[in-house]
Amino acid sequence: METFLFIVSILLIVIVLLQSNKAEGAAQIISGGNSDLFSQRKERGAELVISRVTMALGLIFFIVSLIMDLM
Repeated sequence: METFLFIVSILLIVIVLLQSNKAEGAAQIISGGNSDLFSQRKERGAELVISRVTMALGLIFFIVSLIMDLM
């Protein structure tokens, strides 16, 4: 079980690093220079797949961690 959790955590780290940066330019966020920061951006293609895989891996990580804690 610990090996499976380790593999899921490594995959989760890699997939999070593959995600595109939704907030381009952190300095613009703080200064308010990015007016379209919170506009509706639809994920398409590879972004959508990466987002869903991230969500699934996060859920698996949470469930496996909870099961290991209860054992």
